Amino acid sequence: MYLESLVVDTILDFDLYIMLGRKITLYRSKQLPFTEQTKQKLIENNVTKLFIPATAKKEFQKYVEANLTGILQNPMIQENKKAGIIYDTSKALVKDILANPSNGENIQRSKDLVANQVSFILSGREAFVNLLKITSFDYYTYTHSVNVCTFTIALANQLGIKDKVALRCLGLGALLHDIGKSRISERILNKHSTLNRAEFEIVKKHPAWGEEILRESNLIDEDAYYPVIQHHERMDGSGYPRGLSGKEIHYYGRIIAICDVFDALTTRRVYQKELASFSAFKMMYDTKHIFDKRILKEFTLLMGPENYTSVI
Repeated sequence: MYLESLVVDTILDFDLYIMLGRKITLYRSKQLPFTEQTKQKLIENNVTKLFIPATAKKEFQKYVEANLTGILQNPMIQENKKAGIIYDTSKALVKDILANPSNGENIQRSKDLVANQVSFILSGREAFVNLLKITSFDYYTYTHSVNVCTFTIALANQLGIKDKVALRCLGLGALLHDIGKSRISERILNKHSTLNRAEFEIVKKHPAWGEEILRESNLIDEDAYYPVIQHHERMDGSGYPRGLSGKEIHYYGRIIAICDVFDALTTRRVYQKELASFSAFKMMYDTKHIFDKRILKEFTLLMGPENYTSVI
């Protein structure tokens, strides 16, 4: 964990350990205040990473979430450290959601976290670039969900959506877009070879299952359902689950479809090597009839116009 994850003058609900030589040693017991003096002593001894027991992960996660706004607004913390903290916090939260998708508390935690993500990404180009640098290239449902949420918020802003309420709504739908996969067996999700027809039919149900799970909780705005139910719809009508086409697909659905495919193409899976960004964009342009052309162009520019002008 980052030293910057700890906020001065807060009480910690977990023990802190440091590495001394090759041995992890208890540094500070839980229920003690983390003071400025404590922090400075660690800095003076060049301690930048600390450790917590595996059994205290839940307490640490909730601590960081509760203090995330202050961490992101602290001018003394480097932007790359802020990016690392929000990315790791988001991954841990999505893991919790997938393990217990019907838990209303997890959905509320998601709303609070996405609000912080929106504020961080809107703080400037550097924030988004730092998030890109730490994006995982190994595909897991939880890392994919975080990556897609990051891309979606930044792309929506690039497209001119500046209202924070709208961005939070879209970002929440993006973070939760694969929640329906919680009903699919690990055997299918982690299969090392191509899915057979029966398995693919099961996978195709996850957008509808996701909407169903979230409607049961009744905790998100109506527009946040569009990224969940429509992220596999395609402009030419070839997508699923409803085979929508063109303007039948909500604007949010058209945005997340591009972010979802790009991340899927550029991350490593057990059965598929990841593509470089340029190759992924070229493939998407070769099949551009399935995407909203204007949104695809804006996403290309967002990800680095100097590198991708030849595919536009």
